Amino acid sequence: MRRAFTILELLIAIALITLLAALLLPAVTRAREHSKAANCLTNLRQLGQAAVAYAQVYDGSFPISSYQNGLDWDFDARTQPVKAGILWMGATPLAVKQCPSYDRRSTLLTDPFTGYNYNTSYIGGGAGEFTPLGHPHITPARIASVHDAARVALFGDGQYYGGTDKYMRAPILMAGTDIGDGVDFLTRAAGTQGCRHLGRTNVCYCDGHAESVGEGYTAVGTNTGGSVVYSPVVIGSGTGFLSRDNSAYDGGR
Repeated sequence: MRRAFTILELLIAIALITLLAALLLPAVTRAREHSKAANCLTNLRQLGQAAVAYAQVYDGSFPISSYQNGLDWDFDARTQPVKAGILWMGATPLAVKQCPSYDRRSTLLTDPFTGYNYNTSYIGGGAGEFTPLGHPHITPARIASVHDAARVALFGDGQYYGGTDKYMRAPILMAGTDIGDGVDFLTRAAGTQGCRHLGRTNVCYCDGHAESVGEGYTAVGTNTGGSVVYSPVVIGSGTGFLSRDNSAYDGGR
């Protein structure tokens, strides 16, 4: 006759199962996050491919960041439902612009998907953008003009304390020049990257390759005649710039 389990044996079995689950859970979680990070890199590569395809059509120029009035590089929100934006020259599956590890809504509530930003400081420019000297910065960069394209960020995991901003910013204002953008410290700090993939952030570069980057830099600054003064700002936990200077955004030119 088969003996039934005693209460003690059942408690021991439950304890062992609980212990095994506790040991396996971190590994399962890491595996899931690695999968999300890989999917994110695939999305970013598609954004990069679309930017190169756009440039081939438009005389070698990258897409403009924004025409304002709801027409941006990622979405055209001038009508409902929202359509694919400037980057796509028509239509694309909109969900490619959703980072699988980002679960907050866009600060622009019209955008159905979010998580990525576009190098506006040095690549996209756009309506409403100005240089540090106050001149209009509406002409996007040309592929041929990008110095060291394998080091210049094109798209990435956008994130800051208020959510995600679709406009990537370089950390340093180049005072007294027409190089880069002329936005204030708070706008600059909103254009940071989120290290949300197990402490790393994903970036697509101007040569089309995408990779994971580890360290983030948390200060903004002003470069006046070659002398840089940094100022700490609130950018949000787990966020930062891709370089301490502007080299990750302009290729160190």
